[in-house]
Amino acid sequence: MAKTYDLVILGGGIGGYTAAIRAAQLGLKTAIIEKEKLGGTCLHKGCIPTKALLRSAEVYRTVKEAAAYGVEAGQAELHFSRVQARKDKIVHTLYNGVRSLIKKGDIDLFEGTGRLMGPSLFSPTAGAVSVEMNDGTENIMIVPKYVIIATGSRPKSLAGLQPDGSLILSSNEALEIKDIPASIIIVGGGVIGIEWASMLADFGSNVSILEYGQRILPSEDETISKEMERQLQKRGVQIVVNAEIVPDKIVKQPGAVSIETADGKTFTAEKVLVAAGRTANIEQIGLENAEIKVENGFIQVNEWMQTNEPHIYAVGDVIGGLQLAHVASYEGKTAVEHMAGKAGEAVDYSAVPRCIYSHPEAASAGMTEQQAVSEGIDIKVGQFPFQAAGKALVYGEAEGFVKVIADARTDDVLGIHIIGPHATELIAEAALARMLNASGWELGTMIHPHPSLSEAVGEAALMMDGKAIHF
Repeated sequence: MAKTYDLVILGGGIGGYTAAIRAAQLGLKTAIIEKEKLGGTCLHKGCIPTKALLRSAEVYRTVKEAAAYGVEAGQAELHFSRVQARKDKIVHTLYNGVRSLIKKGDIDLFEGTGRLMGPSLFSPTAGAVSVEMNDGTENIMIVPKYVIIATGSRPKSLAGLQPDGSLILSSNEALEIKDIPASIIIVGGGVIGIEWASMLADFGSNVSILEYGQRILPSEDETISKEMERQLQKRGVQIVVNAEIVPDKIVKQPGAVSIETADGKTFTAEKVLVAAGRTANIEQIGLENAEIKVENGFIQVNEWMQTNEPHIYAVGDVIGGLQLAHVASYEGKTAVEHMAGKAGEAVDYSAVPRCIYSHPEAASAGMTEQQAVSEGIDIKVGQFPFQAAGKALVYGEAEGFVKVIADARTDDVLGIHIIGPHATELIAEAALARMLNASGWELGTMIHPHPSLSEAVGEAALMMDGKAIHF
């Protein structure tokens, strides 16, 4: 006899398990089908492990620079095996936490591969879902009222640079390295590439970034991109843009890889890390058995995360867009609340904070200056340097700035962009301002504590009208 549920979720990553917990809160009988581990990419191969490594890199850098603060710390020594052990411990702790949440919510977990089977006698709407269990036991048939596809994504591969786990790595393999390479080429100057470049440079690797486009961080405001490039280069990272790699001129030899670009330049390093985006996991999940639209490799959904099949939803990386953990989580809640008849606000992607956890950190919410101009909006801009913020000087990181963009006619804040110390924390205020449609005047006249890094946000807003106090 088939098992019946109100909701079955394919994928137990952050989008999937968040949806499951919200569904349980709303009284829906829910099951998750996960073929690997609860937590998905974010917990096991992305957000958490990389941030753990970045934190170790930050501490290592800080200790080496301790003399600048009047502290003699002696010779800093890196034990990378301990760095990896700390990362693994954090992941394991959070993994157990997620499992506890699922158990507490009385959510059933099927450890296996789920496939949509199409309409059946059991469920002519959402259709049945089959589960091929990992332990080899008999396949299970599940009948849900609703389905959420949250199968996530995987690193994209490039011609001639398929990961081999030794010389050529994806971000998955890079997380498991035993030693820091003496040199590394990072293919791709997006967020993932920049974070790895910063981390490995701090750990002592000779880093080169090859970016196909005209600049690194192409989705961010151009001023952020330029400042990030300047600061990374200052730390010894080589950055090459307009770098078109010639696949048949990639040479692998023991302990080294050589890459030639279309302009005839050759780059050689001990290892290559491919950070050229991600591909949705849509294969072998039974999409062919449902009327689900796929474009450019991603499942298409409406504002409530519904596919063409009203009882089948999709969230997270599998739908493209902003491939961020916090976005997947919000999309998961949006989908569940919609199917439960409790829909609130649809996802406002323009207010989503975007974070880069490198050194320096960078974060943004809303439109870039280039986007606003291209849409014909008359804008005003305020940009406040951290060099003029007392707390930044005290903290020892005074490079970077806060940039606020507003509609010159209405004073509505359109975008906030930060590069500098604790940018990924400061952006929360900016994201709230965007969500509440705050004006530049409101953001600027709010009383910020002194001394604090947050003062730079208020000052940048005031600068749009020439009212900043400290610059």
